[in-house]
Amino acid sequence: MSDNISLIIQHLSQVATLHNLAQSSGMLIKIRELQAWQCKRLLASHKNLWTQKRFNPAMQFFIQELYGPKDFTQRDQDIAKVVPKMAKLLPEKALVSLESALHLNRLSFELDFDLAKVLESNPINRETYAAAYWQCQNQQQREQQINFIEALGEDLADVVKIKGISTLLMLSRKPAKLAGVISLHEFLESGYNAFKKLGQVEDFILPIVQLEKQIMKALFDPNSPNPLPEVD
Repeated sequence: MSDNISLIIQHLSQVATLHNLAQSSGMLIKIRELQAWQCKRLLASHKNLWTQKRFNPAMQFFIQELYGPKDFTQRDQDIAKVVPKMAKLLPEKALVSLESALHLNRLSFELDFDLAKVLESNPINRETYAAAYWQCQNQQQREQQINFIEALGEDLADVVKIKGISTLLMLSRKPAKLAGVISLHEFLESGYNAFKKLGQVEDFILPIVQLEKQIMKALFDPNSPNPLPEVD
């Protein structure tokens, strides 16, 4: 079994455990509320990218498939179902990209869980979010999260360049549906479609990474003004 497959299994197991814990503790609703607010904040902070036709699909992919309040349980179950065969079916670069996405998803859920605990019954707005963010004191993990976003963007840019990947995705849609793993196929297809016409991925990823690092550092600095935009 390849290292990437082992890591994929590990991420799936850990996020499933966290999800079950959040559900049994009654925190899952608050986590989903938090994730929805964070998506709105990201779109507000990066409005210049969101409103450009070239970057909009990639922004939607990150919001809808990696960072938002969507329930990824079925997708993760699909991956777990076919993970032993993935090393034979997918190019190595695609496995690397999938492992990066699941790692980012796991870390983001961990951070959201911790933040939701601090917020508890408080309404979520720029003031309460900033205070709770600072209280978590997890700057190293937040830096890692942003680095994963950058690495994943670069991985996906490499995947879309793989010769024949478009044909592979097209031909595998029906078998994926018959095998009961269509949500996994839709995830892979969504990532491919979002990045295939992006061009230089740095034009998309670097502005996000640079601004998110600035926001993160300001949120951990008690002497800095609140860097968060107003979110409806």
